[in-house]
Amino acid sequence: MYDRIEKHVELKATVSRVWRALTNHNEFGAWFRARLDGPFEIGKATRGPSTYPGYEHVRFEIVVTRLEPERLFAFTWGPYAVDPKDDSAKDPPTTVEFTLEAIVGGTRLRLVESGYDKFPGDRRLTVLRENEDGWNIQLDSIARYVENAS
Repeated sequence: MYDRIEKHVELKATVSRVWRALTNHNEFGAWFRARLDGPFEIGKATRGPSTYPGYEHVRFEIVVTRLEPERLFAFTWGPYAVDPKDDSAKDPPTTVEFTLEAIVGGTRLRLVESGYDKFPGDRRLTVLRENEDGWNIQLDSIARYVENAS
């Protein structure tokens, strides 16, 4: 059963730089294109609207589950639908984990989003496909962000 998204990217930036881009809510918002209302803290919700052109109606709520400095950042969120007529509030949350590893010349960033096994069949494939495309865009975005602002 296809129940997760797994990706990785090699970034030409230090682990410290990538960690800051992931875990500082303002920097996360800059590359992810969202205006978040406060810092990331374990167990607390951080919310805000998308600033991605055409998706300003999408609102995020991220609840951090793990912060292991310069190694692992994890949160739960609703894998929000981009169609405002779609009632994604009924969707179960998924878990997003970013793992950082120092490599020669930079950082390997691994992304795993899991929890799609809780979705009904047709909905699972739709949301997986949408988020798979979205993560491709976001990993390109963080690469540009940390490599140009190091």
